[in-house]
Amino acid sequence: MSDLHDLCSFGSRPVTDAYVAQLSYYLKSGIPSTYTVEEAYNYTHDITEEASTNTTPLHLICTNLPEDLTEDEVAVCNHMVQILFEYGAGWSLIDANNETPGCILIRRKMNHLPIYKQIVEAGVRAELLLRKVGEFDMEVIEDTDDLNHDQFGDAVPDLVETEGTPEDVQKKEVANNTSTEKESEAEEQPKAENEVDDAPDAPSQNQESYLSTKLEYVDNALVTKDRKDGVMMAWETDLMRLGCDSLFKGAEIEQGEIDSEVNILNIGFGMGIIDTMINELKPTKHYICEAHPDVLAKLKKDGWYEKPNVVILEGRWQEQLDELLSSGDVYFNGIYYDTFSEHYHDMLDLFDYVVGLLKPHGVFSFFNGLGADRQVIYEVYKELVEIDLANYGLKCTFKSIEVPASTLKENNKSVWDDVKRSYWSCPVYYHPEARFIDI
Repeated sequence: MSDLHDLCSFGSRPVTDAYVAQLSYYLKSGIPSTYTVEEAYNYTHDITEEASTNTTPLHLICTNLPEDLTEDEVAVCNHMVQILFEYGAGWSLIDANNETPGCILIRRKMNHLPIYKQIVEAGVRAELLLRKVGEFDMEVIEDTDDLNHDQFGDAVPDLVETEGTPEDVQKKEVANNTSTEKESEAEEQPKAENEVDDAPDAPSQNQESYLSTKLEYVDNALVTKDRKDGVMMAWETDLMRLGCDSLFKGAEIEQGEIDSEVNILNIGFGMGIIDTMINELKPTKHYICEAHPDVLAKLKKDGWYEKPNVVILEGRWQEQLDELLSSGDVYFNGIYYDTFSEHYHDMLDLFDYVVGLLKPHGVFSFFNGLGADRQVIYEVYKELVEIDLANYGLKCTFKSIEVPASTLKENNKSVWDDVKRSYWSCPVYYHPEARFIDI
């Protein structure tokens, strides 16, 4: 390791301001804040191959933080991390153990420290910056290959970067597609022999591909027939109940006064879990927007088209909601969003329709699977949602719920055993509830 890496390993105690001074000296001297242990080894041993793992100074700090830090030492360590970020440290780089710095703190149960908050805030800043640089083009992974990411450090949660030596810094961007709904972060992991790469045209990544892919309803799940991508699963039932309850809160105009006409919109039928709950409460009108032909066939088979208060909107919400908004005939007390193979930029487009179709006392909610295969990414998106909805005049609050234990691998058993790739690995679910901000 280099002297920089030794410093970030906290070989001596106490951790004083001398650590800050030494770190500043190294960075001001030109050593990249993302210079890895592996690259230092290759450089000193005259190895020309690019390092395959990325243990950065920030990883080392998170790995070696003493568990018995004093209050003063916490402040010093926090200052060190602040300086690293000022010099472009990568908050979401993945090391040899497939962990980001935030993941390490979570594993060590040290994510209560202010360092973890800094990491999350760095992720939020990075995403907002990339939007600005990309002129609000949200497909940052696919559409910004020509941007000079060197000047932004680790500028988006979907990037994993590998630095070169201090003399020849090179960055390699690997797309780790952070999901909005039921999709996985595409990580560099060994693949089973029968596993298919998540290429850009895979059903889990591409809406057009998904809509042309055959689906099947199996025990407690809806999956793509050939690949076994999990589209929806029964373990979400309790979370859907939360969503249903939130939607009907929008039926109350003010305390004690219930709206004479209660209209609910759900985007994405899937297994029909939340729609069954909604319909049992007998809203005035229950709109269901669904685009997949196999799911529409399920709706017809199960008699949803014959229900007197149900309106089926066949097609993608982008076209269907545009027609609703243009007609001006219906406004909703509750709107819920739960689709597959769509990304966060799609949700930002949806917000335009939500503010136009939601009644002043209405509630908007959604299945919050934003980056939920990695907890630190999940928390970054939680803050982004609050910021973005506030820009639309909506205040979003979150209720923290423990997810079913079956979603986490225990005793070699999990609800994901027969599914190609899980879309959930977080111990907590942040249930969103958004209302218009009172003026």
